[in-house]
Amino acid sequence: MKSQGVKKSGSKAIRVYVGMSGGVDSSVSAALLKEQGYNVTGVFIKVWQPDWIECTWREERHEAMRVAAHLGIPFVTLDLEKEYKEGVIDYMIAEYTAGRTPNPDVMCNREVKFGAFWKWAKGQGADFVATGHYAQNIISADGNKFLTGKDKNKDQSYFLWTLNQDDLKHILFPVGHLEKPEVRKLAKKFKLPNADKKDSQGLCFIGKIDVKDFLAHYIKTEKGNVLNGKGKVIGTHNGSLLLTIGERHGFIIDPKFKTAHDEAYYVVSKDVKKNTITVSNERNAQFSITKDQVNHKREIIISKANWTSGEPKIGELIQIRVRYRQALTSAVVQSISGNNVVIIPEREVDAVTPGQSLVMYIGEECLGGGIIK
Repeated sequence: MKSQGVKKSGSKAIRVYVGMSGGVDSSVSAALLKEQGYNVTGVFIKVWQPDWIECTWREERHEAMRVAAHLGIPFVTLDLEKEYKEGVIDYMIAEYTAGRTPNPDVMCNREVKFGAFWKWAKGQGADFVATGHYAQNIISADGNKFLTGKDKNKDQSYFLWTLNQDDLKHILFPVGHLEKPEVRKLAKKFKLPNADKKDSQGLCFIGKIDVKDFLAHYIKTEKGNVLNGKGKVIGTHNGSLLLTIGERHGFIIDPKFKTAHDEAYYVVSKDVKKNTITVSNERNAQFSITKDQVNHKREIIISKANWTSGEPKIGELIQIRVRYRQALTSAVVQSISGNNVVIIPEREVDAVTPGQSLVMYIGEECLGGGIIK
């Protein structure tokens, strides 16, 4: 695994516990590690799922178990229901209730996959944990560099900005230096029983369910008004708490206010206390900006900043993204005060939303990130 920079001991095989979800990426990760001489154990992480969602974890565990048996490696089921419920689900509900839009996948990685999983694996004698994420961790005595995955369409560094140098000392990403078609070919080469399985989509671990449908079971919402830039009521919505800045669905515009060409309306702001949202045909429209705010409207403030590879210098040119797979935007770091950072992008950034993650890069290196305030 050249991209990881890990050297195996000549006297004893390094022990790696691989998070196996039943998918192709984690299965190929386990196969590669075994081929390279590591002492590999497959681990299926069982998490909390509400009883009203169609249960799929047994099928996923069965897939992972089949792969482990095919590879001839030990297989363990790890129950992290409590950690997932408290660290991911409860956090997500609390953030939406407060009017923010969180990244549950970010918290899933922090609290479960590289938090509770590593703590347990270390107690079992593991030297490393590994996952099928498309990212690269270059481990060296001088410090670890966290890089984007080689496959830019699959790169998952955006969801991993909470990792720190201590974390990176014991994390492997065996497929991070590969592109997805190469991973599929390896699955065939290793004759994995799930080689043709399609990629999964949806909320981390929960499965194929719309986030709004999920949240509607836990957050009470009420119908409210949709406003235009002048504050005039032009429609209705079913709850501002579940709507996100930049969204173009989830509300109804009165037909008499639709444009001649029926252009899309986007949520540009919301007031959760009044239960109203403001929409515009311009996705980045801003209203009621005072003269003093004009020079600061591009300013993005983040909290809970974490430096994965290294803290940038004040005034240094970096690249940022505030959405997964969003094109990178050049920016400069204006100030760093504890865990709060002020960033000035060179142009307007699409749909900056409180609660979402802003992740920073220099070239292929992921510096870290924070939560948009």
